[in-house]
Amino acid sequence: MDRLFLSSTFLTLLSLSSLSDVQPASFKFINKCRYTVWPGLLSGAGTAQLPTTGFALRTGKSKSVSVPRGWSGRLWGRTHCGQDSSGKFSCLTGDCGSGKLECGGSGALPPATLAEFTLNGANGLDFYDVSLVDGYNMPMLVIPKKSTNGTCGATGCLIDLNGACPNELKVKARGHGRVGVACRSACEAFAEPQFCCSDAYATPDTCAPSVYSLFFKHACPRAYSYAYDDKTSTYTCANTDYIIIFCPLPYTSQKLLGIRKDGAVLPLVNKTMMYI
Repeated sequence: MDRLFLSSTFLTLLSLSSLSDVQPASFKFINKCRYTVWPGLLSGAGTAQLPTTGFALRTGKSKSVSVPRGWSGRLWGRTHCGQDSSGKFSCLTGDCGSGKLECGGSGALPPATLAEFTLNGANGLDFYDVSLVDGYNMPMLVIPKKSTNGTCGATGCLIDLNGACPNELKVKARGHGRVGVACRSACEAFAEPQFCCSDAYATPDTCAPSVYSLFFKHACPRAYSYAYDDKTSTYTCANTDYIIIFCPLPYTSQKLLGIRKDGAVLPLVNKTMMYI
């Protein structure tokens, strides 16, 4: 009887352990902007689309989305959105071209600030980053809710770059005082191989940072600034949930700066202030 009881207990614990391994992750979106943001979500190749691929998130509101542990894809914020007289939905920045609130299987039209995830990848780790390779449209911060295996850490861009964007990259919109609403990448703006890391510049040895990618990197040192900006821009964690904040508070105090092992100075955030 004792052996049967122990065997049954072991199987129960094993079953519970297996279930815990496949529990979905939670992505909590928080909008701290002074305007409505319309998040968009796109699954990567070979990964099923999530139940929601786009929604409205008003100022001060939050929404949690359940994401399978094997998911990979990207998410972003759309701005200045609305419907025309025919009911077609569109956005000035980050538009996914679906004509609807939901993006379906469509990604963001650049320029857009992107958060990219591969959950439960190599060695069971999540890989994530915030990328400005396709340009920038708004501040975004990604925070793992708990530190586990890997180099868990907050990443993103805390600064509004639309005003400071170089004129040759700045996207302006009529009806918005001709002010900048987004900042294009040099690749999109000029379509030249040295900026796109293509053709003769398609390797890390031949494609170096440009004056334009350095503009992004200096302002947002944790974010991807060009195609081969891996060392200071890719983060790993394991078996955790994530918070995605639009328009996070800008942390510029020297007391909140840290240095990674590679020597890059990277801004840190006070997590406890972000769970509001």
